[in-house]
Amino acid sequence: MDIIRHYMGPKSFYKRACYIAIPLGLQQLVTSCMGIIDSLMVSWIGQVTAVGTAVQIETLCTSVSWACAAGVGIYSVQFFGAKDMLNLKRSFGLSLVLAVISGMFWFLLAAIFGKWILGFYIQDAMVIGNGLLYLRIAMFSYVFLAIEFAFNIVYRNINQPRIPLIIGIMAMIINVISNYIFIFGLFGMPKMGIQGAALGTCLAHMSAVSIHFIYAYRTHQIFLGSLSEMFSFDIRFVKNIMRKTQAIIINELFFGFGSTLFIKAFGVLGTSSMDAYYVGAKISDIFYALANGFSNAVAAIVGMSLGAGNENKAKEEGNYFIGMAVCLSTVAMALIFAGSHFLVSIFHLTNSQVIEEAVLIVKVFSLRIALRFFIVIVFSSLRAGGDSKILTLLDSGLMWGVGIPLAFICVHLFQIQSIALVFLICQLEQVVRVIFGMRRYRTGVWAVNLTTSISN
Repeated sequence: MDIIRHYMGPKSFYKRACYIAIPLGLQQLVTSCMGIIDSLMVSWIGQVTAVGTAVQIETLCTSVSWACAAGVGIYSVQFFGAKDMLNLKRSFGLSLVLAVISGMFWFLLAAIFGKWILGFYIQDAMVIGNGLLYLRIAMFSYVFLAIEFAFNIVYRNINQPRIPLIIGIMAMIINVISNYIFIFGLFGMPKMGIQGAALGTCLAHMSAVSIHFIYAYRTHQIFLGSLSEMFSFDIRFVKNIMRKTQAIIINELFFGFGSTLFIKAFGVLGTSSMDAYYVGAKISDIFYALANGFSNAVAAIVGMSLGAGNENKAKEEGNYFIGMAVCLSTVAMALIFAGSHFLVSIFHLTNSQVIEEAVLIVKVFSLRIALRFFIVIVFSSLRAGGDSKILTLLDSGLMWGVGIPLAFICVHLFQIQSIALVFLICQLEQVVRVIFGMRRYRTGVWAVNLTTSISN
């Protein structure tokens, strides 16, 4: 009983956690819904796999761009906790620079090697051709997508999570309307099909960034300053932040690319299996978004305590979040498993075999999400203190050492034809990650104040 109490916090803690986590979770959900909307609408024109394959580059862009923002965010939240506003502004300026670099890199990669990359994941010539139609428009959104992460993370770190939520909802509405108009050619616009979905996504991300800048400057947000304040960081400042950030970028790059390698492995099973997988993956994004919201709340709350020099309080808060993670993981798994048939029915699937496989995939995702829900909250405590190198081993290291080999062995060596069964076997990776993640968390070595390493 005493052990359970160790992971149960006071009501004031849960109120504070929910105040930050719920808007962040909803904001992540809104962002995920933009991808779900694309998949849902293109399912009406039979292009699920084409879009799903094309967005693998966007997946990598998202992973690296988030890593840039989150890496700098480790420091910005501690600067905020230490009331060091000058370095908070500098860190946001650095975050914007990294966002532009990341977005441009993935834009150029898609523009130059797009066809080769799509061919790497799937061999169906028609799918590759349609995927290219989507990619050649969607790639223009990558820089804007990266900048959105910079804003979302900094608002999280200054305890204003509702702002990116509201702007995200506005962007989602723009995405829905634009998709509907351009995919089906309404109100005198040309019927663009799969290209219309890409154009709608671009317009949504561009609008979101425009609104972010306008609102931030008009309301004089504390992370904004003059150009000299925001971009006056010296070599020492950049080196200190990048020392932790580069480990997160490397992790997310390997993790993001590793995630796409599952697509490479599953792609051998055929387009029908991939249709089922992509539907399940998009449904899971809804729940991943909520998990990421609580994960971000952990980083914000624990990071502020560390920045204020209160390591013991940070450890207590981390324990309370662990207790929340157990409850939330259990509830999420039960809801997804029970609602699998309904969730799949939302998508316009006509092949009974694909529908049956999609339902099984969603049920497997319920286990994956429960385990991932728990581990991302544990990882956020480690990340808040800058324990980035160990996180790389626990996250991308286990994916490459356990998950990816299992996928290829199941498909190529054992020639298992059921994508749901292959995916289930691959979840051993998550189990191993939970075990080793908790061992690292319990050492407490992650509770470090990073602001003392950077002076004004």
